[in-house]
Amino acid sequence: MSSLSAPYRALTVGMITLVTLVAFEAVAVTTAMPTVARALDGLALYALAFGGALAASVVGMVVAGAWGDARGPAGPTWAGVGLFVVGLAIAGTAPDMWVLVGGRVVQGFGGGLVVVALYVVVGRAYPAELHPRVFAAFAGAWVLPSIAGPSVAGLVVEHLHWRWVFLGVVLLAVPSVLLILPGLRGLPPTPRGAADLSVVRWAVAAAVGVGLLHLGGQRGGVDAVVLIGAGLAGLVLATPRLLPAGTFAVRRGLPSVALLRGFAGAAFIQADVFIPLMLTRERGFSPWAAGLTLTVGGLAWSVGSWYQSRLGQRFAPSARLTAGLALIAVGVASAAAVVAPAVPVAVVVGGWLLGGLGMGVSYPTMSALTLRLAPAGTEGRSSSSLQLSDSLHSTTVLAVSGTLFAALVATSPPAAYLTGYGLAFVLAVAGVFVARRTAVPVATDARVPAPVG
Repeated sequence: MSSLSAPYRALTVGMITLVTLVAFEAVAVTTAMPTVARALDGLALYALAFGGALAASVVGMVVAGAWGDARGPAGPTWAGVGLFVVGLAIAGTAPDMWVLVGGRVVQGFGGGLVVVALYVVVGRAYPAELHPRVFAAFAGAWVLPSIAGPSVAGLVVEHLHWRWVFLGVVLLAVPSVLLILPGLRGLPPTPRGAADLSVVRWAVAAAVGVGLLHLGGQRGGVDAVVLIGAGLAGLVLATPRLLPAGTFAVRRGLPSVALLRGFAGAAFIQADVFIPLMLTRERGFSPWAAGLTLTVGGLAWSVGSWYQSRLGQRFAPSARLTAGLALIAVGVASAAAVVAPAVPVAVVVGGWLLGGLGMGVSYPTMSALTLRLAPAGTEGRSSSSLQLSDSLHSTTVLAVSGTLFAALVATSPPAAYLTGYGLAFVLAVAGVFVARRTAVPVATDARVPAPVG
């Protein structure tokens, strides 16, 4: 049986379509936003248009986890899709930049609900042996938008209007909703309980921290230091309350899986951001040519996802995760090597192919392992923790490295790049050791207690 067998086909296709739309919107808005800011005379709110959506998604993830565990995933899925579409409609018809930012906040909250709710749907609707394949399909759903999204968005902005970058996704969301409707109705009933929303206040604190980091990354001088410092303080206070207890102590099992997700995501995106910048500024590549390196990584990610869902199942999850993080470390090291002018660019192309493979092997494995290790009835909160760790680690690392890069690049570009790559490499290597802590004794492998607090 496969995830595309008759009982699951419509649900699988519908969920993959939703993930693809969320991915496309995340990529396309980056391309369109400079035009949007000029058209709405809102350059001063440029950073807030991104930071507001990201901060709102953090809160949405936490709410979806608590709601899904208490009442099942159908409610947060419908609410998430509805708010995502409403936010897009608001942004696509916005008369000024403040309204657009408001639409982005609504969209971000809805997207956070959807991402976590779909993880819970997988846990409730599919047998455990199909989880790796479904999560591999989710990972693959990000590949095409990552490759084609910027070009498609650019064509839409140039030949139609920037508003269709938002409104076009609204039209495409309707068929995907119709596809998942029967599957959601057929989910086994969930014992109805009271959603524990006490953790939402910590999610709000983390969201404020994320917003401040994002704003600080767009500033310079003392303003950047103050904003980033305040953001980091908020995250240090809130994050331990949002992730599984023992995450930062590298407790064996689910806490280590959550920490590993943060390390892997932050290491990969850190290098992914700096590679095209380095190739265009220091090697004279065109943006299109520099972007091909990232395309190679995206395609390799898809191949790695396919491999782990089929042939890779012969190896223990901890072994796959260890190999995946090691490949990411090799990819980051290849980027650092190309800082030296004598090293050919082919080194980073080949290295980033390995890094993409590492992500493809690691991400679906961590998603499936989270559902496997989550105590019964906590699939929502456990999945929320996984997504939160990814978002919070990546945002924090990018903000810190961006500040250091800005301070160094004028006087020593090699030092600026090596600082960014060095931070990514440390995270990837640390992840190799954390991956070993994801293994649990066979007797308790299916459901080990892993409280979240």
